[in-house]
Amino acid sequence: METPLTSAEPMLWSGWGDPAKAAELPAPVRDLLAELLGVRAPAVPAATFGEVRLPPVALPPPVLAALATVVGDEHVRADDDARIRHTRGKSTPDLLLMRAGDASDAPDAVVLPGSHDEVAAVLRLCAEHRVAVVPFGGGTSVVGGLVAARPGFAGVVALDLARLNRLVSVDPVSMVAELEPGLRAPQAEQLLAGHGLTLGHFPQSYEYATLGGFAAARSSGQASAGYGRFDDMVAGLTVATPRGTLEIGRAPRSAAGPDLRQVFLGSEGALGVITSLRLRVHRTPAVRAYEGWRFGSFAAGTAAVRRLAQEGPPPTVLRLSDETETMVGLAKPADLGAAGRDSGCLLVAGFEGAPGDVAHRRDRAAAVLAEAGGVHLGPEPGEKWAQGRFSAPYLRDSLLAAGATVETLETAGFWSNLPRLYDAVRLALLGALGSPLVMCHISHVYATGASLYFTVVTAQTADPLAQWAAAKRAANEAIVQAGGTISHHHGVGRDHREAYAAEIGDLGGEILRGIKERLDPAGILNPGVLIP
Repeated sequence: METPLTSAEPMLWSGWGDPAKAAELPAPVRDLLAELLGVRAPAVPAATFGEVRLPPVALPPPVLAALATVVGDEHVRADDDARIRHTRGKSTPDLLLMRAGDASDAPDAVVLPGSHDEVAAVLRLCAEHRVAVVPFGGGTSVVGGLVAARPGFAGVVALDLARLNRLVSVDPVSMVAELEPGLRAPQAEQLLAGHGLTLGHFPQSYEYATLGGFAAARSSGQASAGYGRFDDMVAGLTVATPRGTLEIGRAPRSAAGPDLRQVFLGSEGALGVITSLRLRVHRTPAVRAYEGWRFGSFAAGTAAVRRLAQEGPPPTVLRLSDETETMVGLAKPADLGAAGRDSGCLLVAGFEGAPGDVAHRRDRAAAVLAEAGGVHLGPEPGEKWAQGRFSAPYLRDSLLAAGATVETLETAGFWSNLPRLYDAVRLALLGALGSPLVMCHISHVYATGASLYFTVVTAQTADPLAQWAAAKRAANEAIVQAGGTISHHHGVGRDHREAYAAEIGDLGGEILRGIKERLDPAGILNPGVLIP
């Protein structure tokens, strides 16, 4: 057993990440936002921590005492700090509510188990006393995945898995490592690096998200073209449910019936709590090289990306921004509104691995991209993207503070349908918001299709929550009607549940409800999330 050398620091309670990295937008950028979008500073300043309104603890004292018997007194917290920091996730509506001082969705207590057995005991106890349980990793959900429905329950606890943070074992022959779900991604990388290994999973939430969260939400990292999605990495799982324990996955592939791993990958804590993961790992790459290419249009760049995805060998990172995102630039707050040196669309290609392999794939990709009309821009754009790839959530906080509504949404579709899907979502957002700034990029590619990731910026109205709810509803309807999936990697949560029901149909919903009823008869696991 190995534990990380560095502790996991708490996230900013009303924003993203490290409070020290929060920065006000430069005055020229604020002026530009006012001129282009009509953005004005909010009339009411954001609430301070001491101004946050918390509901009283609803859990009866005997239940709190019983939970403490399972995990220890010091690992059951009902203080204001713990409850506020476990309230909701990090979507724009979540942050708007917290900035308004509204913690009405706070759990009654935070429970921190230290082992699989303690998790299982907590679930049994909560089922007995009708207490809703919200499994909590890094708190990075952007789809309402951390807000339990309270009706019918004696209270709500956040089951924080931070103490399950060990590297259990490494099998260097099979290239599989067993890790616990509470490890944040940087901690997992630190532990694996001691064995010359990496997961290669670097989503935008990388700095704060946990391995359990990656599995529960079917995360897809920015290097998915080379390393695959997180669900591709999962060789096995241990899952605690109110009915008992499941050990799933004993071989790299199997024909022994349906793969039960797929029941829990993407289950968002509504079917069970993942307490251990056996994950496929890779050798730490000796070389990392990033570069930029320019294409005259998003359509031309998309055609080039499709060729790389289908003909290969693919880069490790492959990302194409549309004309608007390329022009605006999102790497740093100071870049906002700074037009690029060249028109068109920016493609970022990254290559990781052994020197010979990187050189071969880089040369082959360059041949395909040049033949498709791409202009090589050298390493600077790619390296700049790599240096700033985790900074966009901080920029969102700065924009919210300046009076802008800014949010992201994503989908995926087959290559033949991607132009229709792209146009449908853009038109829906424009229709719902008037004259917003709508940006998009492709960042996850497959032989058969790709994801579309949209960023929207507009001036806040007097009711920004209602403003975004209308836009989100329009975008969801457009995705469903245009034949896309309601989520490629953010998950379902509460925000996508209605659209997810339409995507899987009535019978699909019945199947999910049947599984839920068998594993969680009392319905305590993340009620209101995922299940139609």
